[in-house]
Amino acid sequence: MAGAYGLRLEGVDGSADLLVPADGAWPALELAAAVGPATPVHQLVDDERAVLATRSGTRLEVTRSPLRAVFTAPQPIAEDALVHPHLASAAAVVSRWLGRESLHAGAFVAGGKAWAILGDRGSGKSSLLAALALAGHPVLADDLLVLDGPLALAGPRGIDLREDAAERLGAGEPLGVVGTRERWRLRIGPAPVETELAGLILLAWGDGVELAPVGPGSVLEAVVGAQALRIPPEDPASRLSLATLPGWELTRPPDWASLPAALERLLTLSG
Repeated sequence: MAGAYGLRLEGVDGSADLLVPADGAWPALELAAAVGPATPVHQLVDDERAVLATRSGTRLEVTRSPLRAVFTAPQPIAEDALVHPHLASAAAVVSRWLGRESLHAGAFVAGGKAWAILGDRGSGKSSLLAALALAGHPVLADDLLVLDGPLALAGPRGIDLREDAAERLGAGEPLGVVGTRERWRLRIGPAPVETELAGLILLAWGDGVELAPVGPGSVLEAVVGAQALRIPPEDPASRLSLATLPGWELTRPPDWASLPAALERLLTLSG
């Protein structure tokens, strides 16, 4: 059995190399693709069904019983693309039903603990995670971080880069246009299926490389801004508990020369 985000995945047997070993007790989610209009007439998320227009440019319908996600796009969706990046949207919905938190964030493992990486689009999050993976550090997730209480759950085994990042890092297989943009996929190695979350790293651009602690208010603001589903949480206490974890802001100039120093600061902090 294989899966991701604490879910056993059905319908994607040909993409097992992008998945992690699944616990038999994990809920089973069936993934399917269809060809048709991508924009839903209306969007909703309730306790039994969700209909969304995803960031990847597809229509997503998720049902709770049976647990199934159908992605509809004008063109056929490859199985690997169902797993990454399309799965993230469905996993966010299912995580809400399961009482889990889901963030538009990545995470890596160091010192036996998980460290979340939060940043707006264009903040260098994926390139930083790719550099960590290339340096031999397990990466849990690229674009969606699912938390089951204090545990960070491993996502698909790939990081999707833009062309400049792939060229600079010398890594990534060209996929062409997947979702709404061209992608270069870096296949990443295994990672623990669940790891205790130690802290959160907030990314920002600045004049120099600096890693500075931030208070709970800044962490909470970043967590709220990184919500994978832009709807009120069923349990606001889960977000407040994240704000009690240690938080740091990693600042660096927006140039590739600053990446090694940023990695050094990050790894010194995480042990």
